[in-house]
Amino acid sequence: MPIRLTKNNLKIKFSKSTYKKAGVDIQAGDSASKRAYKAALSTHVGRKGMFACPLKLEGGFTGALDCGDFLLVQNDDGVGSKMMVAEQMNRFDTIGYDLLAMVCDDAICVGAEVLSITNTIDVKQIDRTKIAAMMDGLAQACREQSIVIAGGEIAELKDQIKNMVWNACAVGIVEKQKFITGMHVRPGDKIIGFQSRGFRSNGFSLIRYILKKAYGENWHRHKFNNSNTWGEMVLTPSRIYHACILDMVGRFRKGEAKIHPKAIVHNTGGGLPGNLARIVDKVGRGAFINHPFPAHAAMLELQKLGNVDDEEAYRTWNMGIGMMMVVDGSQTKEAIEIARKHNVPAQIIGEITSEPGIQVVSQGYFKKGLQLSF
Repeated sequence: MPIRLTKNNLKIKFSKSTYKKAGVDIQAGDSASKRAYKAALSTHVGRKGMFACPLKLEGGFTGALDCGDFLLVQNDDGVGSKMMVAEQMNRFDTIGYDLLAMVCDDAICVGAEVLSITNTIDVKQIDRTKIAAMMDGLAQACREQSIVIAGGEIAELKDQIKNMVWNACAVGIVEKQKFITGMHVRPGDKIIGFQSRGFRSNGFSLIRYILKKAYGENWHRHKFNNSNTWGEMVLTPSRIYHACILDMVGRFRKGEAKIHPKAIVHNTGGGLPGNLARIVDKVGRGAFINHPFPAHAAMLELQKLGNVDDEEAYRTWNMGIGMMMVVDGSQTKEAIEIARKHNVPAQIIGEITSEPGIQVVSQGYFKKGLQLSF
């Protein structure tokens, strides 16, 4: 049944909200990504037998080039339509954390230490004050992670875009013996989850779709609770896991690793089932997530407000888990302790199974405590 809410004497009727209704077609995106990857693979032959010959990493979070005794990794991403929230609120000092998280937390999935990033800002019209706030925030996040901003570009595209677009590319390095492939994942291995602070930079088209439908154009000013507006809640900056995980696996040529992850999973677009599948599917395994972190209050409220079922929520948002790591059971205690030293809440959330498929004991609004199958 659709949910009916009464706000300011207005009745709002919600049919079931989905990412596709909000304008994002995940299947079309996956199809386009596969086609783009095919084109990328066609370039590999050009460096066969040469320095920086590329590795084939289908379904991976980053690309890698063979540079002798080490691998150079490279990947790019952006903050997506979370930038539109920053523009609505005229607050740009935290969005740099989201940008850095999207690229360096992809690179760390193979154990790589990110050395530098570059970034591009596309705007309708240049506003020095806004760009200064964005770059100061990004610089602060980079200093905390010991990452250099090596370059960038600001483009004024008056006739092409309506809102700001902010993207970045990360370059990292990892010793070959520390490179994490995910190919050694076995049934019984434990999955550690690292808690997120909020939505990070995924699923914002659905967030904005629901809130705009409920509260109108100025939804960001509407109170979420006694302390925060909806805008403040969804603009919560991303927690960055890069330095925390480097403390476990070791920086480049800086001693032995304390933890030897079999796989690391960044919980971004596609949510928990989509990203975990990138690891377990290629080794013919599955996963049972029986003790996930609770979903954030704003996520549960959005589910309720927009009639978003639990399966859709887990495919679209991180639902409280920003990163996952697969380890041998003997290493879970130390990994969790290291995470907590970095103020990153971590716990065992499940384990690898011999049967394919991903099962999750939901912490969502509608099916809490029930098992979801993906």
